Amino acid sequence: MVKKWLERYKAVIIIFLIAIIAAGGVALFYKHPWGGEPLEIVLTNPTPVLEPEAEIYVAGAVVWPGWYTLDGDSLEDAIIAAGGATSDADLSKIKLYIFESDASFEPQKIDINRAEDWLLEALPGIGPTLAQRIVDYRNQNGPFDRVEDLMEVGGIGQAKYDGLRDLITVQ
Repeated sequence: MVKKWLERYKAVIIIFLIAIIAAGGVALFYKHPWGGEPLEIVLTNPTPVLEPEAEIYVAGAVVWPGWYTLDGDSLEDAIIAAGGATSDADLSKIKLYIFESDASFEPQKIDINRAEDWLLEALPGIGPTLAQRIVDYRNQNGPFDRVEDLMEVGGIGQAKYDGLRDLITVQ
């Protein structure tokens, strides 16, 4: 009985389903139109201006890393004061620390489990080779459990560790 009914109204059922699918497509198109005018988004990256008499530490891929006192200059001026960016510098990854002369200064410890090689190089006695050894050791053996574990890295003995222990941490 059902089979006869389906055969008799097969064409009507198919036309009804096609109409429902077409109506759904039209409704979806009007709810989320794809054919409109393209939206233009412009992102600007304004150059921040430093506070008057700011001390700024410029490091990384610059000719002369170090502290510079700038009087309301821009970040570009700070990089120029450091001798300019080197040819291999990625200027999209600039990181600067600005120290205001009236602020109290507590040195921040460097987490040896998360620091990249360029930041490790800021530690006294750590050059590019030793910084890379620390990163390689961490990648091969996992994170350091204690700051004393830094002495497991080749080239870091007790004397070098003693000069670093108050500047580093593990988290």
